[in-house]
Amino acid sequence: MDDKVQTDRRADLRTRLIDAAEAEIAEKGLAGLKARDVTQRAGCALGALYNAVADLDELVLRVNSRTLARLGAALAPTSGAATPEAVTLALADAYAVFALENRRLWSALFEHRLPEGVEMPDWQRQEHEVLIARIGAPLVALRPDLPVDVLRLRVRTLFGAVHGVVHLALQGRLVGLPEAALRQEVAALVTALVVGARQVGPGGR
Repeated sequence: MDDKVQTDRRADLRTRLIDAAEAEIAEKGLAGLKARDVTQRAGCALGALYNAVADLDELVLRVNSRTLARLGAALAPTSGAATPEAVTLALADAYAVFALENRRLWSALFEHRLPEGVEMPDWQRQEHEVLIARIGAPLVALRPDLPVDVLRLRVRTLFGAVHGVVHLALQGRLVGLPEAALRQEVAALVTALVVGARQVGPGGR
């Protein structure tokens, strides 16, 4: 068998495995992901998984990469809003909607942990950074006077606040916030944060 045929077959197997893992996570959540179920769905032997990827962790990373790309696409249309405030509100709403519509895949982005001592690959770290940069763009427009390091922290604080509300609501741990009210409450939170962003200087002053 020539090298190209072998490479093509390996690429096809890898795609089928990623498709299968994505479907398994969407149906059962990350905690329910099992190599045997993935390979059965992909139509290959259990040992074939390790011919296409290093291990199950890499497979999850590849699924998460797809989810990040889809999340980025869901956030992209919000850039057409008229003001930085409107863009920020639209981004937060799109984020909440994506999480509601893709609960298990979205959760897998934050639930997955690599084994101790194993670093996240640079390619996935960069994908996260691109997403954070997109979310942070309107905040940069709101406060161009702030130093870059302060802006970086503010962006992460804004993302953390919105993510926390969405996460707790979807986990059923945020008392008094039904899912139907999630988008409304996210909008209220972001409005308050944007007002604060205009007023608070470096170091919280």
